[in-house]
Amino acid sequence: MPQICRYLFFGYLSFTFVTGRQAITKPYRQPGHTMLFNSLGFALFLPIVFLLYWFATKGKLKTQNILLMAASYYFYACWDYRFLFLLIFSTFLDYFTGIKMNDAPDKKGRRFWFWLSVIVNLGFLGVFKYFNFFASSLADALAMAGIKTNFWSLQVILPVGISFYTFHGLSYVIDIYNGKIKAERNFIDYSLFVSFFPLLVAGPIERATHLLPQIKKERHFDARMATDGLRQILWGLFKKIVIADNCAEYANTIFNHAGNFHGSSLVLGAVFFAFQIYGDFSGYSDIALGTARLLGFDLLRNFAFPYFSRDIAEFWRRWHISLSSWFRDYLYIPLGGSKVSTAVKVRNTFIIFLVSGFWHGANWTFIVWGFLNALFIMPSIIFNTNRSNLDIVARGKLFPSAKEFISIIITFGLTVFAWIFFRAKSLHDSLSYVKGIFSSALFKAPDIKALVGSQNHPYILFVFMAFFMIVEWLGREHQYALAALGFKWPEPVRWTLYFTIALFIFLFAGKEQQFIYFQF
Repeated sequence: MPQICRYLFFGYLSFTFVTGRQAITKPYRQPGHTMLFNSLGFALFLPIVFLLYWFATKGKLKTQNILLMAASYYFYACWDYRFLFLLIFSTFLDYFTGIKMNDAPDKKGRRFWFWLSVIVNLGFLGVFKYFNFFASSLADALAMAGIKTNFWSLQVILPVGISFYTFHGLSYVIDIYNGKIKAERNFIDYSLFVSFFPLLVAGPIERATHLLPQIKKERHFDARMATDGLRQILWGLFKKIVIADNCAEYANTIFNHAGNFHGSSLVLGAVFFAFQIYGDFSGYSDIALGTARLLGFDLLRNFAFPYFSRDIAEFWRRWHISLSSWFRDYLYIPLGGSKVSTAVKVRNTFIIFLVSGFWHGANWTFIVWGFLNALFIMPSIIFNTNRSNLDIVARGKLFPSAKEFISIIITFGLTVFAWIFFRAKSLHDSLSYVKGIFSSALFKAPDIKALVGSQNHPYILFVFMAFFMIVEWLGREHQYALAALGFKWPEPVRWTLYFTIALFIFLFAGKEQQFIYFQF
């Protein structure tokens, strides 16, 4: 117990230390951002929920679940209470149709309730996320045909997390329809499955088969699980606040003024964005998984050191794992999966990646990003080598082989190139950016002086990026980088590492940035 008390005290102190600094340096915070994982609001919210959950409920499962459900709805309402109704409606829809499917006397009845849930869920997603995209694309197509139209758009805010909780519900009703699970009849338990606050707004995308049994099982405080959660939260904060937020400043400067930079600087901007999106999204996932562990839950792993992948197929087994596996199980396999001809496998792969790109946003840039990844993975699909690299790179070794190192660099380069289209605001901007890279100045030194005006000097950031990759490499055989790093060290040395990371977060925090995946 003394050990966990030290961890809890250290965790809470470092959390409020960091977020308090950001609150001071950014005195005005929009109401809709009060529950960012790296905010002072969340630093106060989490300990209150933790204490009430473990001590006020007296270990009663029903009370624990009611508390977590209420906390989750409050968490979501802090973003925008107007969309709380949408979350509740979606939850009730899938809960009700799930029971109706389960109790239907014949396949026709099951099919009716299944498609009702799917159509309504995708309908809401389509209206809020894709209506303007389709309307503007249709208007552009008609304009090219010489037909002028008055484009009418919906002036609505995209509900935060709608893509994630919609996919939670869809996986649930699909599994019931396919006979993999029975419908959940306890509304509180099902509602908590959909709305559990660590995963609500940016995943991971959970499965009912994985999370619902944990919700229904008695939970008792586990000190080892809680300390593990705190370590993962600490590393997630470092990824987000030091790596992602600092890289975002330079990536934004270069992407927003691409015409002012030559080829090598544009390459550097793309690399900055690659580190930004990985630090941002995997950092969020680390904080989410760590927070869930504090409350006795194991969520699905979402990242497995993807930038150490040796080919694009391996990259997609390690990046946003919960989404990749969702598309594999609910789209790729029903289309025939790999048990078909090569031509059909190629077709299925393009469908998966184009849909994945479209899932990320209503913009042609995301579709091109998906198309590029499909192209990059094609050699593995055609020559049936997409499962060649299933093991961790250089397992048990300090360094990779020369072949592995070259493969990692090539895979990272292809990924960075595709990220350009993901980051650009339009196809025109992305193509101009790529054209700027392949200029006569590509082999000149990057223009670092043009970036010095940002909060932290670029050379300091390079040091932290190197530190970050070294720690990630040393921890690549575990669930996250700090999971087992330093366990054989003397305790004072290990604690020095944790305090050093917390100090880095406090001293070198970048300007606060919105989590990228909140827009999806």
